[in-house]
Amino acid sequence: MTTAVTATPRRDRSAVDPSHGEPARIRIRRIERSDVLTVVGSAVSAFATTWLVFQRLTPLSGGLGFFVVWYAVFLALVFVIAREVHDPLRARDQVARVVVWSGGVSVFVPLVMIVGYVIGKGYHALRPQFFVEDQRFVGSLSDSTEGGGAHAIIGTLEQVGLAAVLAVPLGVLSAIYLNEIRGRFARPLRMLVDAMSAVPSIVAGLFIYASLILALGAEQSGTAGALSLTVLFLPTVTRTAEVVLRLVPGGLREASLALGATEYRMAGQVVLPTARSGLMTAVILGVARVIGETAPLILTIGGAFVMNWSPFVGKQDALPLFVFRLIRLPEPAQIQRAWTGALVLLLLVLVLFVIARVLGGRGPDHISRRRRARLARKGLA
Repeated sequence: MTTAVTATPRRDRSAVDPSHGEPARIRIRRIERSDVLTVVGSAVSAFATTWLVFQRLTPLSGGLGFFVVWYAVFLALVFVIAREVHDPLRARDQVARVVVWSGGVSVFVPLVMIVGYVIGKGYHALRPQFFVEDQRFVGSLSDSTEGGGAHAIIGTLEQVGLAAVLAVPLGVLSAIYLNEIRGRFARPLRMLVDAMSAVPSIVAGLFIYASLILALGAEQSGTAGALSLTVLFLPTVTRTAEVVLRLVPGGLREASLALGATEYRMAGQVVLPTARSGLMTAVILGVARVIGETAPLILTIGGAFVMNWSPFVGKQDALPLFVFRLIRLPEPAQIQRAWTGALVLLLLVLVLFVIARVLGGRGPDHISRRRRARLARKGLA
């Protein structure tokens, strides 16, 4: 008589919680004390090992090579220690987390250094009159605190505002056509948008200068500068808005069509409100793309030292051109004003981004306190 022996499959101990016998779950946002100690200890040990290799055992040298070897040894130690303490699954997760955090730090630290450097160079001449006065009565011997850049601030706001008025509707409509309608011209339109994304800023300025100022005889003005910025603004908004519209769940489209809505009604009342926060992000990226451009403005707006409230008539100034023009002068006071203009430009970008984020909201699943109270009064919350 033979007895059949059934082999039970072995379960990976690394994926099982020994206390419950269930697969171990990794909490992504939870950082334990042992994880911090592992990372710190691995970093110190990797530094000591790399120093020993570079200074005592081999003739290697160089800061870049030292960093590369240190980082490789650091990741290896993190994996080995996490595997011994926990399991291979947690070890891989720990290495991935360290790599992601390293990438974030490598982006954040240079940004902080740039912002800190601009603040350190530009706050000395930052006075309230910088926001209300122009360069009308400023001479070569004037102090850096005299005069201001109000004319450049107004010019930047008007030019970027006109560019947004022209580019945002066209960009959103183009994204709707590419993602929702998908007509016969969708492929050529996408190729055109991709080609415009690679256009250098100086080429956009040359195009407006040649076609509008030289060919048609128009004068340099804020409108010409806004048109050159629109050429750069449009592809950024279109491509970002198209990606955002793709993220809208297809079930919402199917439900609206099942209720009898047309494609245009579906796009206007279902898709666009759902993607509102993402579309506002597209606008923010477009503003970030053009608000610091200098090359197209040199050819189109002409530059001015006095206030010009009208972007349609006469030369106008902008903060990037203001900084570019003054930083090249030999007077220390003018150079100081240039750094102050750069600081004001950073502050202006921050204010515009905050306003755009407030207007954009927090996404379709977010319910404000006022709306939650209104739903509570109706018995729906």
